[in-house]
Amino acid sequence: METKWLEDFISLVETNNFSRSAALRHVTQPAFSRRIQSLENWLGTDLIDRTSYPTRLTPAGVVFYEQALEMLAQINGARDMLRSKRAAAQTSIDLAVPHTLSLTFVPKWLTALEHDFAPISSRLMALNVHDAVLQLVEGGCDLLLCYHHPRQPVQLDPGRYDMLVMGRESLRAYARCDKNKVPEFTLPGSAKNPLPFLSYTNNAYLGRMVDLILADTKQQLHLDPQYETDMAEGLKMMALEGRGIAFLPESAVTRELKQKQLARADGGVPDWEIEMEIRLYRERPSAQRRGKAIVERLWEFLEHEQKNANRKRRVAVSER
Repeated sequence: METKWLEDFISLVETNNFSRSAALRHVTQPAFSRRIQSLENWLGTDLIDRTSYPTRLTPAGVVFYEQALEMLAQINGARDMLRSKRAAAQTSIDLAVPHTLSLTFVPKWLTALEHDFAPISSRLMALNVHDAVLQLVEGGCDLLLCYHHPRQPVQLDPGRYDMLVMGRESLRAYARCDKNKVPEFTLPGSAKNPLPFLSYTNNAYLGRMVDLILADTKQQLHLDPQYETDMAEGLKMMALEGRGIAFLPESAVTRELKQKQLARADGGVPDWEIEMEIRLYRERPSAQRRGKAIVERLWEFLEHEQKNANRKRRVAVSER
């Protein structure tokens, strides 16, 4: 039996809805249903009455729900106890962060916090967006930092997780500069001469953002896929080699733009870029899971900073 099966079952009982629980658990509904069935197979009995709607537990399911809560609490308690014995566990912050933000946003952010808040000991896990979210959901980290867009949202229950917007990031097309300091490739290309395209893999969050750009553009872009990876840094290195055009987060190319190694390849056309939020999440402290004191102090500091920033913006707008 896998721990996630217990978490799936508890989620299903609480939501009473397969689709809703699948979304909260960040899996497709068919995959979620298979995991519930795997738990039933392991137990040797049906937990869900599939002859009725809405979803209802069988008598065995009602009994097992209480057992599942107790087992999961024991497992989490054992994990928390062992983690607390790790050196500096209670004074260190565990961060789950997508690869790109771990290279661009996090270093400057931690430096600013050390200046304005306090020195922070941290452990960073650089993952793809999906796995970073799972780290938070499964209790593997204290904070999650990730991208967010309304059409490709991070679906975390606002009743369980707190969120702060830490900034914004633009995703645009870039290409290597030639000897005249202009991009070697520029959008939109043509059907006869499509542009060599450096793309993200299908499972990459930034790849989905590029798909939105391509779907929304009023003028067709002619792109010839030449290379793909799930990491923006990999695409940037290929673009620097002159291998094609790549859509990259602005923060990932700041130095290369300043040094005229890369340049925008979109001609400043608004349709060919997209803006994302950079969001910070934490699991809201509860009686069962109080969280670390250092995380609580940091969150209070960030909330205070954000309120001050919002107040200043309102004053500035009113004075115009």
